[in-house]
Amino acid sequence: MIQLYTNEKKLIEKAAHGDRKAQRRLYDKHAGKMLSVCRQYISPLETAEEIMLNGFFKVFSKLESFQHEGSFEGWVRRIMIRECLNALRIKDPFKWSSEIDEERLEDQDEEECDDLPLDQIQQCIDGLPDGYKSVFIMFAIDGLKHREIAMMLDISESTSKTQFRKARLLLQEQLMILKKKHYEAQ
Repeated sequence: MIQLYTNEKKLIEKAAHGDRKAQRRLYDKHAGKMLSVCRQYISPLETAEEIMLNGFFKVFSKLESFQHEGSFEGWVRRIMIRECLNALRIKDPFKWSSEIDEERLEDQDEEECDDLPLDQIQQCIDGLPDGYKSVFIMFAIDGLKHREIAMMLDISESTSKTQFRKARLLLQEQLMILKKKHYEAQ
């Protein structure tokens, strides 16, 4: 049996011209990863899925603008990140706060959290204020540079660095509390 549309470039070209089967193949290929990207920024899962679907609508409506420079998956990922950020802005404009006591947190040792369940770590990340959470995910997970984050969020590069630092410190504090509870329960 011969696979149809196995060449991604041809598949993208067909999808850009409205071929629904090609669009479906691209969606099937990338939806799982993109839902994971959206879920990092947005909870609950149902809302993340809705934003992912909106993102794919944008992907398919802007497919002709894809220049085949860099990976298609990376291009789609950036669209998904922008959709998530837009949804967060609509829900509650980012508040770039300085609510944590940095001196208290700086004195604490960084401890490994390898023994904590991944879903509990994700809950700690979800518990971060939206501004902290977005910068943290964009830098630590998506691998964007602070310059890129600043452009996407319309903030200064130093604000991005500061928000990442504060997010990391707050996350460390939450993980240490969680780890302490985890050991007490054993």
